[in-house]
Amino acid sequence: MTLDGWLEIALVLGAVLIAARPLGLYMARVLQGERTLLAPVLRPLERRLYSAAGIDAGKEQGWLAYTLAMLAFSAAGFLVLYVLMRLQASLPLNPQGFAGVPPDLAFNTALSFVTNTNWQSYAGETTMAHIVQMAGLTVQNFVSAATGIALAAAVTRAFARSGSATIGNFWVDMTRATLYILMPLAIVVAFAYVISGVPQTLLASTGVTTLEGAKQTLSLGPVASQEAIKQLGTNGGGFFNANAAHPFENPNAWSNMLSIWSMLVVSAAMTFAFGRMVGDARQGHALLAAMGILLVAAVALVYGAEAAGNPILAKLGIDASAGNLEGKEIRFGQALTALYIAATTGLSCGAVNAMHDSLTPLGGLAPMFLMQLGEILPGGVGSGLYGMIVMAILAVFVAGLMVGRTPEYLGKKIEAREMKLAILALLILPFAILGFAAASAVMPSALESLANAGPHGLSEILYAYSSAAGNNGSAFAGLNANTPWYNTTLGLAMLLGRFAYVVPVMAIAGSLAAKRKIAPSAGTFPTHGGLFVGLLVGVILILGGLQYFPSLALGPVVEHFLMQSGKTF
Repeated sequence: MTLDGWLEIALVLGAVLIAARPLGLYMARVLQGERTLLAPVLRPLERRLYSAAGIDAGKEQGWLAYTLAMLAFSAAGFLVLYVLMRLQASLPLNPQGFAGVPPDLAFNTALSFVTNTNWQSYAGETTMAHIVQMAGLTVQNFVSAATGIALAAAVTRAFARSGSATIGNFWVDMTRATLYILMPLAIVVAFAYVISGVPQTLLASTGVTTLEGAKQTLSLGPVASQEAIKQLGTNGGGFFNANAAHPFENPNAWSNMLSIWSMLVVSAAMTFAFGRMVGDARQGHALLAAMGILLVAAVALVYGAEAAGNPILAKLGIDASAGNLEGKEIRFGQALTALYIAATTGLSCGAVNAMHDSLTPLGGLAPMFLMQLGEILPGGVGSGLYGMIVMAILAVFVAGLMVGRTPEYLGKKIEAREMKLAILALLILPFAILGFAAASAVMPSALESLANAGPHGLSEILYAYSSAAGNNGSAFAGLNANTPWYNTTLGLAMLLGRFAYVVPVMAIAGSLAAKRKIAPSAGTFPTHGGLFVGLLVGVILILGGLQYFPSLALGPVVEHFLMQSGKTF
């Protein structure tokens, strides 16, 4: 690790914080229905969309109606995307002449993009036609991210309101998140990508002559537009198989920094929007501080592990001064590669600018653990905020037990119903991750997909289900996941991680919205200071450790000690 490397990391994170506050305040105004700079242009379009869909924008929904609307919309999106992939051979804008996608892969991919996971068991440039990339995958990049923002807004209103039977209107929240937040940002960022060298064309490919004089065909397509919303919406699905390690998705150091900034800015801004909507900016600052502490710690672990290199290779006489460079792009460097790895897995993004399967054991442990914590550091757009709020509820419950008081959070008493629902939500991820991973670890047909045996093979399986259930989408690429077993079970893990998690969270929102806000008293535990931030960080780490440490000990931890002793499995 070097000082220059840490300065690069600080520069990117500083740029995120500078942009996040004004963006968060703007997002709060949008989600509260207030007039904004873009209202004169977009408000007529917004009204026409409601009229065409038969939506009464002035009618709010209770938590159950809100949740059912979200589930119905997501189910419709899954069906449309599945049919589009199956029929792509007969559709226009298919200059490559690709055939329809097989049923199990179409099932997996449709669930992947609808749940904001963007796990890809295929190579984009050899599987998906332009029509599917644009009208299918990119559309879901927008609306799945907008759905997360809408759900976070509904949960936030539960704390802002007192004695309310409603938490907003899903159709209005999702539409506004798309029109006023994601679409303008995506247009600006897409132009920035084009300027940095990312292609945006409907051509299928182009021929070039290499330096050696050979002829080569390079795949092309509308890359910049998909790249922009891929990062802003924490989607992560790449136009090309190599994702953001591909020079057409991520040509240089500037595009790499823009990618990291784009991934983080909306999720960080959600905490500022939360603070404004509940009427206390300090509450959002506390959540952001907890997210930032753990994210920077993960960056340090990845950076340190990768900069230290692999002692086995060093003993073979390979220069270890640059650290572990296997699977990395020299043009990005160790520091921004480490930040990218931690950011994309602390978020629910899943874009990669290096191959995670080539990380050192501890370098691979950090992103895996970030996903297992529930994608809350800072998490996906919207989903990270409501996931962190669940952790905050647990933290104030622990604080209440310590002093013998009924726990409170933002003026709402946290009682038995809320705690039961919070625990139910938290059990979803370990059930999906550890359950499916255990089944795959003992099935001979599933083990045939591994590129490695021993601890690293277990890590490949564990990482895949952590990524799917956490709605991340990155992978230890040594696992061949394009099989009926993995396509199906990973799809089910994505489904559970998104919808089985959010239903109890929305029930918590409905319960809290109906409660009257109470004034703070002398015994109220303050949730905006350093003590609460420390407690929240501790609760997150303890919960993660208790649930996943045994499996991590059998995978990356064992592999690390084997590497240090100079042994391989």
